[in-house]
Amino acid sequence: MTERAPLSRKLSAIAESATLKVDSKAKALKAEGRPVISYAAGEPDFATPQFVVDAAAEALRDPANFRYSPAAGLPALREAIAEKTRRDSGLEVAPSQVIVTNGGKQAVYQAFQAVVNPGDEVLLPAPYWTTYPEAIALADGTPVEVFAGSDQGYKVTVEQLEAARTEKTAVLVFVSPSNPTGAVYSEEETRAIGEWALEHGIWVITDEIYQNLTYEGVRAVSIVEAVPDVAGQTILVNGVAKTYAMTGWRVGWLVAPADAAKVVANLQSHLTSNVNNIAQRAAIAAISGPQDEAEQMRLAFDRRRRLMVAELSKIDGVSVPTPHGAFYVYPDVTGLLGREWGGRRIDTTLQLADYILDEAEVAVVPGEAFGPSGYLRLSYALGDDQLLEGIQRLQKLFG
Repeated sequence: MTERAPLSRKLSAIAESATLKVDSKAKALKAEGRPVISYAAGEPDFATPQFVVDAAAEALRDPANFRYSPAAGLPALREAIAEKTRRDSGLEVAPSQVIVTNGGKQAVYQAFQAVVNPGDEVLLPAPYWTTYPEAIALADGTPVEVFAGSDQGYKVTVEQLEAARTEKTAVLVFVSPSNPTGAVYSEEETRAIGEWALEHGIWVITDEIYQNLTYEGVRAVSIVEAVPDVAGQTILVNGVAKTYAMTGWRVGWLVAPADAAKVVANLQSHLTSNVNNIAQRAAIAAISGPQDEAEQMRLAFDRRRRLMVAELSKIDGVSVPTPHGAFYVYPDVTGLLGREWGGRRIDTTLQLADYILDEAEVAVVPGEAFGPSGYLRLSYALGDDQLLEGIQRLQKLFG
């Protein structure tokens, strides 16, 4: 009998999301009754604001929402997103430039599909969100990592980008605030990078999903606001998940130049068609409604951020740059490596994260998920009591 044809080589090469893998393991251990505290998932622990839930309930009473709707999104939501983009990113766009997607991940995937051709190189500042390199590979591109360590505040420079640029460079990924580091580029830093991309005709994919979660008076200035002329070669990715505690509602979007929006809309018409209409109606309420509850969540994140930085900094061998955005801390833990802990030789943060989970029942994500070893990502999107207890376990483990 003839052997079955092989599976897709492209899909077989794609790795599971490291953050979801760690979070799933932590949840499985909790289900077994173990008192695991997880800092792995980038998911707010708050409830979705009630007025958003009410908007969804109201939408359930309208039979029109039980039918197919435009693949690129409900017109009212596209209009609301265009207004948010003007308000928060300083860019005037037509609703036709907005494509509503099934969460931010689909927006990221489709953005790369729109502008990457086989063999293109994509400059990927590291540390990076674990999905970016896989989405680049799915578009037949080659990710080129440009690393900025804790000594640079995890922010790359124009000089680093220029050193990595080749004739194959087609795209730059720009993320501020950053997942996993929480770093926020200043307006001057953002402008310099935008002007460099404009000079060289490089597409920019900018992920702005954390743009409303910043602290200490810091503002995340969009690259299209800092350099308006770069808007013609920029795709903005965003969504309601983080700001409004709506991770499970699965509503994201991208904003693109008209020609790029058109090819993305065509792709989506075959890939998924429209996003769930009830969730879209909820997203309209979130974006256009009162922002008081979102602000209360931001203030809670700020309090947790300061607590986590202060407490982690008490551990000898751990260096904690202060994040000014998102809800992650990304400590440099190289001082804990190359040593024996609990009778184990620990040389990498993969080994360190396993040791921490085994011995302290605390789940963290190792730096290898986001680039080089030597770092851990801890989310502070969890309850205050658990947040403190987990760090106290780490203090005891490495005390």
